[in-house]
Amino acid sequence: MRMPLTAIPALLFAALLGPAPAFAQAPTNEDCAMCHAAGDAEIPAATDSMVALSAHAGFGCLDCHADIVEVPHAEELAPVPCAACHDAEAEIYKMHGRGVVGETEDIPECADCHGSHGILPSSDNNSAVHPLHLPATCGRCHEDVDLAKKHDIQLKRPVEVYETSVHGKATKGGIYVAATCTDCHSMAGTAHRIFGPGDPESSINHFNIPHTCGKCHASIEQDYWEGIHGRLTARGETDTPVCTHCHGEHGILSPKDPRSRVSPAHVAEATCAPCHESAFLNEKYGIPAGRLASFIDSYHGLKSKAGDPTVANCASCHGGHKILPSADPASSIHPANLRATCGGCHPGVTEELAATKIHETGVGRKTGLPRAIGTVYIVAIAVIIGMMVGYVAIDLRAHARAVLGRPQIRRMNADALFQHGVLTASFTVLVITGFALVYSEAWVFRQIFGWDGGFRVRGLVHRAAAGVFIFGCLWHVGFLATRNGKRFLVEIFPGKKDFAQFFQMTAYNLGKGKERPKFGRFGFPEKAEYWALVWGGVVMVITGLFLWFDNQAIRFLPKGFLDVMLVVHHYEAWLATLAILIWHFYWTIFNPAVYPGNPSWLTGSMPAEMYLHEHPEDEAVKGIDEREGEGEDHGTEPGAKPMTEAIPPADTKPQPKPSEEGPEKGAPPVA
Repeated sequence: MRMPLTAIPALLFAALLGPAPAFAQAPTNEDCAMCHAAGDAEIPAATDSMVALSAHAGFGCLDCHADIVEVPHAEELAPVPCAACHDAEAEIYKMHGRGVVGETEDIPECADCHGSHGILPSSDNNSAVHPLHLPATCGRCHEDVDLAKKHDIQLKRPVEVYETSVHGKATKGGIYVAATCTDCHSMAGTAHRIFGPGDPESSINHFNIPHTCGKCHASIEQDYWEGIHGRLTARGETDTPVCTHCHGEHGILSPKDPRSRVSPAHVAEATCAPCHESAFLNEKYGIPAGRLASFIDSYHGLKSKAGDPTVANCASCHGGHKILPSADPASSIHPANLRATCGGCHPGVTEELAATKIHETGVGRKTGLPRAIGTVYIVAIAVIIGMMVGYVAIDLRAHARAVLGRPQIRRMNADALFQHGVLTASFTVLVITGFALVYSEAWVFRQIFGWDGGFRVRGLVHRAAAGVFIFGCLWHVGFLATRNGKRFLVEIFPGKKDFAQFFQMTAYNLGKGKERPKFGRFGFPEKAEYWALVWGGVVMVITGLFLWFDNQAIRFLPKGFLDVMLVVHHYEAWLATLAILIWHFYWTIFNPAVYPGNPSWLTGSMPAEMYLHEHPEDEAVKGIDEREGEGEDHGTEPGAKPMTEAIPPADTKPQPKPSEEGPEKGAPPVA
């Protein structure tokens, strides 16, 4: 055994001055203190004062370390024989969980739980086994993830979960009668008998859990055994619920906590439904199916699902613990008791109303008279709204004819219309099918893909749309290689003028500038959107291909790379979608100067007065105004020739030419 340097002079002094046979006697506490008084990383600290304050006050060092006959002693000492005094505890401490004491590795020894030289009684607030500190004591092993994996312990962080529970919070708050580890896991009043759940004697065995919880909740235990669940459990059924099925194990929360599985908002779907919607259990116990659906479709269910904690739920009518079949006279839903049960929320309810069937297949919003009335309304809605839609469509058609009958300037040729159509269709489908994966629980996506196999089809449609999108991108790259494409690229490329016009437009919109900037064929709004599309398209294609061919990608990519791709793909999709909804839709639909929309994406042309207002500096139309261009379709696409097919109707009146002074008489509204 290594000794501190400070102890060496004392030992030498004792050896020189003491009587010759001094070390032939057993070492004293003072001898031990020469090394252990201070202690260090290798020598445990142990003093008379520590022992004097412990449960072992009055004991000497050799009372526990009987194998020490001289100092310095051997580094490896025999285990302390606690059983010499605590023979009863040693006799019953044979197993810990599924491990056997003396055989299974890592089984805790006495000191692991109680400490060593400073052992205190469990009633002492500073004791390692006091309720306040017991979770931390158990957690030294049970919070060790590696140890849990080694011994196949399923719950890896029980103490962390316990500390968030109603019991854990109560203990921390000084309510030491609240349940801690040993209250639930120990047996026969001693923490030295902790068996695994598979042992029939275990306090956490399925059939013993109600009694374990009943040590604190005696009246609730009695109600449970009298209820149908308790009767079935007592009969030996293993698939009937006990306390932990409904309330949880280590993370039990108050029913008032909205996160609790037995809170009013969750009890139906999270707690009762897993058993009562089980085809196996319904068949085994003869329970009619569809109870949850009939509740959710009711007034109570709709309000409960919306988050109203005061509305009736399963436990409100059936009870929480003493749940009995309706045929049992003691049941809260027995015909003789329904008025009292319903009267808890509806004072003065009549027997006839209380006897209304709740869960039967012939009742509810979608059955009987309610269903017939609902059908009438659905037909009425379809007819009335259909007529409205038809009238609006006719009115829009008339407006469209008037707009298209005016002098037109061609904005997009056939190839541009094709590219825009491919992009529009593929992008729309990608957005819908992509967000349907991330937000699959959203109502709109459940209506589209909620049918059996629908979400598998969603994936196929998403990939097909991705293929169309990539095709459109490649087509556009091919277009850029042509003469017209090269000219387009030059015109769409941003320059200093675009940045200047951005600030000029901002000042004009804020009332700080006198003149609205004059855009050429492409202004900064179109240029910003085009290059954002280029960037977004490249990012979405690259990340999408990695996610599409994930099995091939993980062969050579580092761990976590696909997670990064998924995050980028997700948020880039949000960025692109919002950019289209806000930026693109504003400039092409909701901008007052073009409202109710620029028709060029459908016809390839736009009204001359609209074009000259939006793009007065376009070289292809300089010198043309809407009065001179009546009846002509002027082309602005590269290589386009003027066309004279669009003849305005007789009542079309030429609009005054916009001046260059900003808002003017007869000019379209300026954004």
